[in-house]
Formats: sequence, C-alpha cells, structure tokens
Amino acid sequence: MMLEFKDMGLQPQLMQAVEDLGFEQPTPIQQSAIPALLEGRNVMGQAQTGTGKTAAFVLPMLQRIEPGKKVVQALIMAPTRELAIQVSEAATRMAGHTKLRVLTVYGGQAYSLQTRELARGVDVVVGTPGRLLDLIHKEVLDLSHVRFLVLDEADEMLEMGFIEDVETIMAEVPAERQMALFSATLPDAVRKLAKRYMADPVEFKINPSRVTVAETEQRFCRVREENKMDALIRLMEVEEVKSALIFARTKARAQDIADGLIHRGLSAESLHGDLSQARREYVLGRFRQGGITLLVATDVAARGLDIEDISHVFNFDAPGDGEGYVHRIGRTGRAGRKGIAVTFICPSERGRMKAIEAYTHQSIPEVGIPNRDDILARRDERFIQRLADKLGKGSISHERDLIAKLMSTSFDAIEIAAAAIQLARAGEGELPIKEIQALPAEREERVGMRAHPRDRESASRGTSPYSASPRSKNPKWTSKEMVKEWRGDAVAMGGPNFPHSSKKIHGGEAGMVRLRMNLGVTQGLRPSDVVGAIASEVGIPGRAIGQIDIHENHTFVDVAEIHVNRVLEVSSGQYSLRGKAVLLTLAN
Repeated sequence: MMLEFKDMGLQPQLMQAVEDLGFEQPTPIQQSAIPALLEGRNVMGQAQTGTGKTAAFVLPMLQRIEPGKKVVQALIMAPTRELAIQVSEAATRMAGHTKLRVLTVYGGQAYSLQTRELARGVDVVVGTPGRLLDLIHKEVLDLSHVRFLVLDEADEMLEMGFIEDVETIMAEVPAERQMALFSATLPDAVRKLAKRYMADPVEFKINPSRVTVAETEQRFCRVREENKMDALIRLMEVEEVKSALIFARTKARAQDIADGLIHRGLSAESLHGDLSQARREYVLGRFRQGGITLLVATDVAARGLDIEDISHVFNFDAPGDGEGYVHRIGRTGRAGRKGIAVTFICPSERGRMKAIEAYTHQSIPEVGIPNRDDILARRDERFIQRLADKLGKGSISHERDLIAKLMSTSFDAIEIAAAAIQLARAGEGELPIKEIQALPAEREERVGMRAHPRDRESASRGTSPYSASPRSKNPKWTSKEMVKEWRGDAVAMGGPNFPHSSKKIHGGEAGMVRLRMNLGVTQGLRPSDVVGAIASEVGIPGRAIGQIDIHENHTFVDVAEIHVNRVLEVSSGQYSLRGKAVLLTLAN
C-alpha cells in the first residue's frame, strides 16, 4: 500500500510546507524513512542523489525537536559545503511555518558570522566536518543537547578522509539520540560505522538492483586523448544540450577544458579547488540560473551539487571506478526527467568500461563520434524547425513584399530563398574539416551485442549512430599500432615520473604502489590529511589510497597502481598541505 504524506502523521505546519513546496506523492525513500524516524527509530538508507532523501530525514527531524530552546537539537553532517548549503536551504523552507532556526557552517565563511548566530541560539546546524570540528575546538558549538543526528552522503565523507573528524564530532553528541545515515553506496566502512554508533537501525535500499536511474540514457565513445575536445564539440552539435556537467581528472585540467570551450565560443565555466568560496558560489549561481550552459568540474568540486534539470553529463576523463561513475551520472536524469551521460574511453582505459558495466549491472552502448555530414544534417534539421515555427505563427507580410520586389528583377524565388538561408545561417560556424579517426573495436561482436536497440542496425553495418563512415575505412590499423596508441595515452596521462620499466615498487597490499611524501609528524600531518589532499587535488577516489605510515619528516603512502602515474604527475609541487608544497615520489 502506497502511503500519502497525510497518512504519515506529520504536524499541520509541516504538511503546509509539503504543500508549499509542491510535494505531491512521497518518493520510495520518503515512504520508508519518514514513518520509521517519526517512531523514533534509527535508520540507514541507501539511495541515489535526487531520490528525495533530504525531505526524508528533515521532515521527521523538524517534528521531533522543540522550538524555542535556543540550543542545538539537531546536527546534519555533509561532505561538502555545496551539499551543506543545499540541505540547509531545504530545511529552512520546510521549517517555514515553525519557529525553528537553521544555521549552515562550512569552511570559507567568516567565523564571526557563524559564532554570532550560534550565540543567538539555533535549533538545527548543518555543516561540513572540518568547520564543525573547528567550532567545537573554539568552544562556540555545544552539541550536548543534540537529539537528532544525520550523516548525509556517508560514503563520500569516508572516501574524502573525514572518518576521524566525523567520529570526533559524534563523541560530542549524547549517546541518547536518534540517528539517520544516508548513503548512495554502503561499503564495509560505512556499515562498520553504523554498527558502532546505531542501535538496531531500520535498513532499507531503494532499487538496489539498479544503481543508476532508468531516466538516464548512458553511452560511451572510444576516442584518443588528443581528439577529446573535438569529440565533445561535435557531440554538443548533434545533442540538445540545455545544460551539461563535464567531469575532468584534476582542477588544472578542468580549467584547461573550460578555457578551450570558451575559446570556441561556448558558454562555460570551471569549478575546482583553486576557486575562492565567493567565486564558487558565483559560478554555481550562474549555472543554476542558465547564465552558463557548461560547467567543467572535478569529482571533489562537484560532490553534493544539487542542480535541477542538467540534461547531460560528459565524462571527459573516465571515472576511476564504478562508484565514481554512479555519483557522476547521478547529476542528470533526476526527478523523473530524462538525462544523457556520455563517457570518453581512451585505448589505455579499455578495461574501465567493463568494470563500470559490471558494477552497474547493465550494458552501456557504444556510439561513434559525429562526422561532418552528421553535424550538417542536424543543423539543417534545426534550421528547418525554426523556419517552420516562424511560418506557423509569425507575421511575414513585410518580407513577402520584399520577395515580390526582388522577383521583379532577374532573381527567381528559389535563388532568393537560398541567399536568405545563407544570410540567416551565417553565424553557425564552420563545419569540421578533419575527421576523427574511428578506433577499432576490441571485439567485433561487442558493438552488436551491447548497442542500444535503436542502434543495432547501424552497428551490424559497422557504423555508429552518429557516423556514416564504416569502420572498414581503417584497413591499415594493426594490432601493433593499437599497442603503440595505448602506450602513448598512458605516457600522456602519466607524465615523465611514471616508471616505464616492468619493475614496480609495490606497497603492503596487492595492486598498490608505495610512494613517499615530503611531509610528516613535524608538519602535524594526519592520515585524513594525506587522503584528503591526494584525493581532492589529484581527482582520484579516496578508496584508491591504502596504508599510510607517517614518520618525523616524511610519509609513506600506498596508492592503487592504476592511479600512480596520475598522482606522481600532479603531486610535484603544484599544491600545498600545511603550507608546504606536496612532493610525491616513488619510495626506495
């Protein structure tokens, strides 16, 4: 039986907020979580972003705390400032008909503003672990009265190296409190945390057999590194891109991609760790309001983003694993809207798509890169549609008179129409001249077996849905050249520091390589600092970092072998930690 909001026992003030916000039917996660939380139970929920989980914990939280006490009764921890702001804004709207006060705290915002509000008295605090811990140490945040505790995006907090901070904060909260934990995935570390701190939780999973939403159409393109920008431009020519999130490996690369798009006349901005908080908020505001169409971001910068109606996600650089892929593409196809996710796969990354398919339990079809004819056909289609719309509703009597005058000379109607079309389409830009050479399939049967049903006919002919050029136009491509291409991509992505010999320095765990960092105990280094710095600056998942051994003036850290080249390339003095440039080298 499907519950309605009115059947859940919500107070009239909260029901009014539900109506004001336009909530009609509870989502599956709301139907599961709200009744359990209203009963006072602890809950642990697995659900993707965009499933309505914020309302699932905020509504019962607001009902179970008392207004007017001027002490913090509810605490919500989020991994990023963007998510903290969004949750806080949602909680403020839901509390609009109550006297409850909500405060957001995060790094980059003045301490004076946060301490002043805390002194005045707030009921709900939403914050990031780092700033919460700072306020506790400054003795301006008292959590001794907290009755309701929420960990939102728990897997992200653990992955970003916040586990120690989270546990320190939780130690400040009374043992007699209700707790809710929400996570897109439930790895062992999250389950262990829940087991330590949650008594008899109600556990539920929303559609666990499918970790991506059905509204998101997924595709991938095999493309060489040097052709990625051209491929992206061509895809955006043939797709109806209303707004797109483009993922890059590192913050420097995100900036380069954004600059390249701007240079080509497209409306783009970058979002990465080098931006000030004011600049980040400005960029996000422009993107939300439609001032820019394309936002290029790193994984860390994009965590917690909750932006409505993103039509496309482009994985310019392929994600490191299945979980990263799910988090990225979860930014589109939300709230029942359709979305499209396209991933670029280089020859050196040929195994990643298989791993992603295994993780998501689904086949992802391959599509080709649009060629000149595809782009021209799409432009023609759009122009004809615009022309038809104008003919259908526009007043064209003045233009008819002009045509009559021109026809009284030596020009006929067709010549006049052709010249007018050329003038009208003068701003479309040049068509690409150079074709992007198609990469050969790893196995010929892959395209036919995995293609989307509407693409199977073209796959069987050896063509892509976007390209009329058959694969057989590359008869000189040999297996030796493929190996050369893969090596070229590996060098391009790994940089000169990557060990080219077959001998590798392995860490304590299988598949890990031991690196040496130039910081240690003297600089006040903690394991969470190491994980957070490498993961955020390099753009790899926190789980790719293994054993950490901190010494007086240096640290040994194990990194998954697949990411070593990238870590060494980026960690060569390009960013700092504890005020000192970070240098990572292979351990002796």
